[in-house]
Amino acid sequence: MSPSEGVISKRRVAESFSRCAASYDSVAQLQRDIGHQLLSRLPADRPQRLLDLGSGTGYFADQLRKTYPHASLYCLDIAQGMLAYARTNRPVDNCHWLCGDAEQLPLADNSIDRLFSSLAVQWCERPERLFAEVQRSLAPGGEAFIATLGPDTLYELRDAWAAVDNDTHVNRFLPLEQLTVDITDSGLQLCAAATDYQVLCYPQLRELTYELKHLGAHNMNQGQPTGLTGRQRIAALKAAYEPFRDPRGQLPATYQVYYLHLRKES
Repeated sequence: MSPSEGVISKRRVAESFSRCAASYDSVAQLQRDIGHQLLSRLPADRPQRLLDLGSGTGYFADQLRKTYPHASLYCLDIAQGMLAYARTNRPVDNCHWLCGDAEQLPLADNSIDRLFSSLAVQWCERPERLFAEVQRSLAPGGEAFIATLGPDTLYELRDAWAAVDNDTHVNRFLPLEQLTVDITDSGLQLCAAATDYQVLCYPQLRELTYELKHLGAHNMNQGQPTGLTGRQRIAALKAAYEPFRDPRGQLPATYQVYYLHLRKES
């Protein structure tokens, strides 16, 4: 059983990203950078059937269409609001928009030649189910290219909150070791895994929290504190974050990114 079971609320994920569909792209430069890095890892061949898992606002649907102009493209997201935004603002030829759960893919067995998924896997409640579904849906010899977040993501914010109270304020993500176990248990082959660190900097803490809110990527954990956060707690959080301020006077926010290449045996 994955340690993430029962931790992330998928209902909360879907609702949060749906609400933020219109604002997402305005604050998603890091997400685009990571997606482009993942895109650069795709082979230059001609898959017939391509899945964008966690397609969001449809930004990479257009990029994937340019990379693979002849493929049938399927774009799946759990957030209906994201799909509605994508259909309206990013129409893509020969693209099928699907609302569904990555842990219960609405796809036939052996139906996808290639899977692209940038910053979606970390929102799954049971990653072992996700990888089992990827294995089922990929055709023999099919490949999956995935970018996801590791547990060091936003460690500065997590540590600052830990100095304030014992509640969970920052999303928890699985280490590569656990993901590797889940991948192997699914029957998929882990062909390559790389870790990268991206550090964003902000003059003030409120700019980071504003960005997380408008990405829809704020705290998704079950059992998170409810109600408004008082002024004293916010003041304590700011004070606890201050020791991270760098020599340039900026507050860093670190993202740990895993790039995974998986393959289903022929």
